[in-house]
Amino acid sequence: MNKKAIALLLVLTLLLSLGASAFAAQDSRAVIGADLTEEQIKTVYQLFGVSRGSVSELTVTNAEERQYLEGLVDEKVIGHYAISCVYVQLLDEGEGLNVDTYNISWCTAEMYKNALVTAGITDAKIVVAAPFEVSGTAALTGIYKAYESITGNSLDEIAKAVGTQELTITGELAEQIGNLDATEIVNGLKEILGETAKMSDEELRKEIQDIASQYAVSLTDKQIDQLIDLCRSLEGLDPGALKERVVQAQETIRRIGEAKDKAVTFYTKFQGFLGTVSNFLDQLKSLFK
Repeated sequence: MNKKAIALLLVLTLLLSLGASAFAAQDSRAVIGADLTEEQIKTVYQLFGVSRGSVSELTVTNAEERQYLEGLVDEKVIGHYAISCVYVQLLDEGEGLNVDTYNISWCTAEMYKNALVTAGITDAKIVVAAPFEVSGTAALTGIYKAYESITGNSLDEIAKAVGTQELTITGELAEQIGNLDATEIVNGLKEILGETAKMSDEELRKEIQDIASQYAVSLTDKQIDQLIDLCRSLEGLDPGALKERVVQAQETIRRIGEAKDKAVTFYTKFQGFLGTVSNFLDQLKSLFK
């Protein structure tokens, strides 16, 4: 290959790289809490794993966070400062939700995923971070803001509010019965929304108890009342579309899990192969001593 061809190849590679970076920047946003200092913002970007300036940056205020949280969680959980930050990058359809959290004490990645599915967000890489430990309940507001900025489309306001309601109720349940059981019970309700809409509160109460019993969980009357309220809110959405998103999310989790298992199996076999080769070489060496 002559020098001109090599130079052209290098230029094309550079242009493709720059194009990919520009495309990624267009498909991603960082949303920073309005009350962070410059030093704290630096810390958050380090947790995001991106450099400041490489992605469009938005700001979220405590007033915006309160729009969805007020009346759902205790005042001390909301606070008076916007601290939680998020990085959101859209993924191709079918890739699912990939959520990582840093310094988030109350909300788990799984809780965020389920609430986002309810709100209508299904394929994205999301990092929720803070410079120090916070509850993380306000982060959904930042995710909604980032998603709408990237797509140019507004999420359904009712779906956003219900997603926040789901996050807070699941978080409160998780404190008592554990993260996994809390999310599974809520997902169980989502899958039968077409039926719950026809049930009375007492019939729904019995259904919730039956779902909880599948996980060997006993719920208090207050917890069941919260789940009934959540279920009635979820019924205000499109039950068929929501069930489809829940099933797709669970299928993606299963597929990723299988891929990880295959990777672990391959690695284990490869390590065994290397061990066999090493033993063979040792034996071969011994023949020439």
